[in-house]
Amino acid sequence: MRTKYIESSYIKSRSLNGSVLLFSIILFSMASKASNTSTIKFDNCILKKSLSMDQNMTLQVLNEICNEELLENKETFSAVEKRFKAEKKLADEPFAIIPHKKNYILPISYSNNINQAIYVSDNNKSNELKNTEAKLQISFKIPLMTNSLFTEGDSLSFGFTLQSWWQMYTQELSRPFRETNYQPEFFYFAPLDFEILGGKTGLFLGIEHQSNGQSQSRQLSRSWNRIYANFIFAKDNFALSFRPWWKIPEGDKVTTPEDPGNDNPDIGDYMGSFELMTVYKWENIELSAMGRENFKEHKGAVEIGVTFPLIGNIRGYFQYFNGYGESLIDYNYSQERFGIGVALNDYL
Repeated sequence: MRTKYIESSYIKSRSLNGSVLLFSIILFSMASKASNTSTIKFDNCILKKSLSMDQNMTLQVLNEICNEELLENKETFSAVEKRFKAEKKLADEPFAIIPHKKNYILPISYSNNINQAIYVSDNNKSNELKNTEAKLQISFKIPLMTNSLFTEGDSLSFGFTLQSWWQMYTQELSRPFRETNYQPEFFYFAPLDFEILGGKTGLFLGIEHQSNGQSQSRQLSRSWNRIYANFIFAKDNFALSFRPWWKIPEGDKVTTPEDPGNDNPDIGDYMGSFELMTVYKWENIELSAMGRENFKEHKGAVEIGVTFPLIGNIRGYFQYFNGYGESLIDYNYSQERFGIGVALNDYL
């Protein structure tokens, strides 16, 4: 039964990874259509002005009038550029702390197949774990250098992301935090000079550590270190990110209770070697999709998110995940998860 479940989950995950690419193409198409809105507005302006224009007014003058009117209301920057510009202003303030990734809490996060087996030796903890728990993410960055290190607009920052899975509804175990992942990183960002299909581009280079802070003696410790590049494409309210990485080798010796080694030598087989992410903002709704894949081992994951207006600056947030590695303790364990809650910020 377990084998059939893994095969079914794998097929679904592979199908969803293909859907992420298709989703990216659809969102880019929507963004391209949105960018044609200014052309339609210009044509309407010309038509409207021509009906009431002075007979001595030339077509050139008419074009100049409409161009000036549209320029006043035109969004000259993409959503990503606007975020970077807002962050640049905050970075000039002392002790500035800026949102990095999405900050959210999901009071309800349901897994169809929570990883019970990993906790079998942990005082029978696995027998009482519930499939419904809370999930939260706190992510921020601190600008370190923003005064054009090598090129105009580049910067160096420190980022930190914490993710926690909280068995909030398991009273029998005193509602423990089942898993917490810590992810510090240093990264450099530089805008690139070339444009693609009318969109702007940029590049991140970074190094990060990720671990769950568990004791090796309990056989629950998980960690790895990566060097990554992240290519960003942004146009209007659309953004696409391609993030390949290289896992820093730690040896193939597996950790045992008596002798420390590599907590998870095969983590790359399940987490893949790259991540593709796309985001599109449609009015007050933001759609996001993330996919990662190891083409050699045919393992990966997909995550889809939707944020929407709720109350004031608080946004509603729906999250769907399918595949391997939702958390470090589950890096080699596949599951499907749905969550609903609130987000404090968007990607764009």
